[in-house]
Amino acid sequence: MAAEDFWNNQEKARATVAELKSLRLVVVPLKEALDSASDLDGLLELLDEDESAQGEIEAEIARLESVVEELELKALLNGTHDSAGALLSVHARDGGVDANDWAAMLLEMYINWANQHEYEVELLDRQDNEEAGITQATVAIRGPMAYGYLKGEEGIHRLVRISPFNAEGKRQTSFAAVDVAPEIGDAVEVDIEEKDVREDTYRASGAGGQHVNKTDSAVRLTHIPTGVVAQCQSERSQHKNRAQAWKMLRARIARIEEERREEEQLAKYKNKVRQKGFGSQIRNYFLHPEQRVKDSRTEHLQNSFHAVMAGDIQAFLDAYLRWRMAQNVS
Repeated sequence: MAAEDFWNNQEKARATVAELKSLRLVVVPLKEALDSASDLDGLLELLDEDESAQGEIEAEIARLESVVEELELKALLNGTHDSAGALLSVHARDGGVDANDWAAMLLEMYINWANQHEYEVELLDRQDNEEAGITQATVAIRGPMAYGYLKGEEGIHRLVRISPFNAEGKRQTSFAAVDVAPEIGDAVEVDIEEKDVREDTYRASGAGGQHVNKTDSAVRLTHIPTGVVAQCQSERSQHKNRAQAWKMLRARIARIEEERREEEQLAKYKNKVRQKGFGSQIRNYFLHPEQRVKDSRTEHLQNSFHAVMAGDIQAFLDAYLRWRMAQNVS
């Protein structure tokens, strides 16, 4: 990073900076924990001479146990692309306008989580529903281990509540799908033939269907063999939107390849049931009859729906990491 030409290739430079941040995320706390453990040895020696130090020692042991637990969780983020940024998409599914509103709520939840952890968030694509909420949206979340933490969010999220769009005040069940892919650089090889990709252009639109511009600047790419779709309308330039859509498509194909490798690894273990990705219901959110959020894989439960919507989802992410580790070693 000290080289004079370091920033000549900005994409490569940013990737290097991101790698450094990811390494520091583990190395710095580890060094501090080792130093604290050495200091603890000295405190234990004092205990023989002064029993009043016992309370201080017990508090320090508890603190170090917490630090070690956090380091163990970070050590689980060892996948091929775990240190990369994440491309996170939210899609409204069954439930009509309630599902559109629910998708928008989920998107805001992830943005809140990212902001709390000082991650960078960039909106890449957003399709608003005319009545409320969104049809779908994609954001890039960039920061240390963003993809490693968020990849477990892929799947169907179910909401049960009294519908604000129903005049009779009936309970409504809504579904939204979350898709997560690693934001990979050009240096990562992904096998995509251009002939296998169909490109469509359309007019970018904002809330209420208002056109951002009068040209077909938005770009949609469809990978015909897999059916994977990537689209972008965040830029006024069709060229820039096309470049971003290609990045998103490469990321999603890379995710498919990663899932295939994971499936091969999990296939070594018998009698396992894995709730897989985009088509499975992974979490239930309840606003009626009581407020709670429960993950159907890890059984982790939080009793404050509004806290979760405000971005308090780290415990769910950590629980998923522990669950995956248990799946691999049991």
